[in-house]
Amino acid sequence: MNTLEIAKDTTQQGNRPTTQISGSQAVLEALLGEGVDTVFGYPGGAIMPIYDALYDYNDKLRHILVRHEQGGIHAAQGYARTSGRVGVVFATSGPGATNLVTGLADAMIDSNPIVCVTGQVFAHLLGTDAFQETDVINITSPVTKWNYQVTDACEIPMALAKAFHIARTGRPGPVLIDITKNAQLQLFAYEGYKPCHHIRSYRPKPIVRKEYIEQASALINQAKRPFVLFGQGVILGKAEAEFKAFIEKAGIPAAATVMGLSALETDHHLHVGMLGMHGNYAPNVLTNECDVLIAIGMRFDDRVTGRLDKYAKQAQIVHLDIDPAEIDKNVKTAVPVWGDCKETLPLLTELVESREHTEWLAHFRKLEQEEIKEVIQEELNPTTDIMTMGEVVKILNDLTGGEAVVVTDVGQHQMVACRYAKFNRSKSNVTSGGLGTMGFGLPAAIGAWYGAPDRTVVAIIGDGGIQMTIQELGTIMQFGAKVKILILNNEFLGMVRQWQQLFHDKRYSFVNITSPDFVTVAQGYGIPGRSIRERKDLKQALSDMLAHDGAYLLEVMVGKENNVFPMVPQGSSVAEIRLK
Repeated sequence: MNTLEIAKDTTQQGNRPTTQISGSQAVLEALLGEGVDTVFGYPGGAIMPIYDALYDYNDKLRHILVRHEQGGIHAAQGYARTSGRVGVVFATSGPGATNLVTGLADAMIDSNPIVCVTGQVFAHLLGTDAFQETDVINITSPVTKWNYQVTDACEIPMALAKAFHIARTGRPGPVLIDITKNAQLQLFAYEGYKPCHHIRSYRPKPIVRKEYIEQASALINQAKRPFVLFGQGVILGKAEAEFKAFIEKAGIPAAATVMGLSALETDHHLHVGMLGMHGNYAPNVLTNECDVLIAIGMRFDDRVTGRLDKYAKQAQIVHLDIDPAEIDKNVKTAVPVWGDCKETLPLLTELVESREHTEWLAHFRKLEQEEIKEVIQEELNPTTDIMTMGEVVKILNDLTGGEAVVVTDVGQHQMVACRYAKFNRSKSNVTSGGLGTMGFGLPAAIGAWYGAPDRTVVAIIGDGGIQMTIQELGTIMQFGAKVKILILNNEFLGMVRQWQQLFHDKRYSFVNITSPDFVTVAQGYGIPGRSIRERKDLKQALSDMLAHDGAYLLEVMVGKENNVFPMVPQGSSVAEIRLK
């Protein structure tokens, strides 16, 4: 049944009939107008009118009832990351809205396009400390790309049109629209939904300056030891093909940030590994030996740079980014290339010379062999009876062929997964990068599966992180997301323990964590599972997990005090990375 007909009350404005609908219906019509198919949310008093209207839209919009609003927004992030579309979340006022804040901060720093719709108390109660009233606009201003409070239903279509436009254009990010209850209930003259394509004061794409393209190509063409660092901007710009064409023509070694992983297939001959605190040895060391450093869609955060006063001081730096605020923010550039990399990379590729930096690339491979000998060999093929996280990821690679979506929580397992997982397709690495949010993994994996239901989604989670949002097993139980949950259990908050071991004389202060029987907990939610402790069971257990038609939980007990190396100690130069 057409919901517009349910509320239809035709009036005359001049000679044109206008349909009367409620603000709540207008919200849902906006979602349909934007092509939204999935909403994650949790109802409550202040958003009840929208949920009442949603009752009549079940055939058009899929609503996934999460178990906590934080789970809802992380699920929307996972959905956005695998689908390339805007994730949508509903929450009520007060605690419902404040429970979104962690996810908003995570989405803001990791550039995830999200639209959150929150209910709010009646407009006449604003500022009275009414039941479940919070000043959600001021609370969320620092962690949203834009937010706006609607007090009149007439504003809803345009507010949501702006919200989607702002969330997905330029450098993507989260947007929040707070709608008072009276606006949700109010009937108004509805003239249809029109997506927004332009906002006068908003310029999401800076003007591409050809003189900078020319200067950048000149630097690259004269370089003897050029090096490319690529981030998530390549994926967000849908510029994977343009990026590959650039590095292949110029013959330049390229390394990924954590968020850039999967923009280039792992086994590409110019892919030299991952940057950062727990990244690969060669790209970290040789950052301080290259002569031209080309940064594409990345922001030079501290986990990549280490000590800024010792970072790539010998290099001329070319920085391609859609966000002008990132240029020169942390690292001084020789040439800034503003713009969408899908537009700027072809212009740059046209001007760079076809080269093969064979000797320079060999230098990376030589250091890579050193890392294999000192770290990787023992991690992936351990000689003791204790299982390692790395060998679990290695067998997972063998079984999935690098085609799975890997979603991680935060901690040692995250760094191991990012280091050793194989990615043959873009949008395959879903992790919390800039904020490092424990509890991200399970709900993000649910959203990732809804964003790419034709793909295998494996959530790799630690025994600490899983317990932060374990209630989302209920969401899987009710709605059937076919997520494979792989818990790497070392009976510690592993990353904190590693730092306490290395830098605090093994004073293990409150990092021992006791966990429930995860398999029994999962079974309580109707999810089958298994726990293993011996290497002889590992491959079959992983095979069974992947073969199961539905959600499955596998717990693997790994070494309690294994560490993740290499490691750049805090306050050190990237060239001072430790292999042990």
